[in-house]
Amino acid sequence: VQLQASGGDLVQSGGSLTLSCTASGGIFSTSINAMGWYRQAPGKERELVALINSDGSTDYADFVAGRFTISRDNAKDSVALQMNSLKPEDTAVYYCYGDITARKGGQWRADYWGGGTLVTVSS
Repeated sequence: VQLQASGGDLVQSGGSLTLSCTASGGIFSTSINAMGWYRQAPGKERELVALINSDGSTDYADFVAGRFTISRDNAKDSVALQMNSLKPEDTAVYYCYGDITARKGGQWRADYWGGGTLVTVSS
């Protein structure tokens, strides 16, 4: 199972950006239990940004404060994070995360991470 993230870029403060992530199971069939985004700024720990669950419910970090919206396309096993009103403190590497059940013969559930995409917000 692989997660491919994209969309990171350099943007000015107050600008917008959309991150995308697609899960691919390869030879495995997969069920997405939850997908979302974490971020890690230089010198800081990785932190949750937003998560969307299989039932469509969402969880957002307090610092999002209504600026970001997470959505998912179940048919494509993908999620998108629309980020508005970006601030310099949003600068970080954003990692796609998936809580995924894979099947081939048996089944197993695990956490998967994408390679990260850099978001830089200039002041």
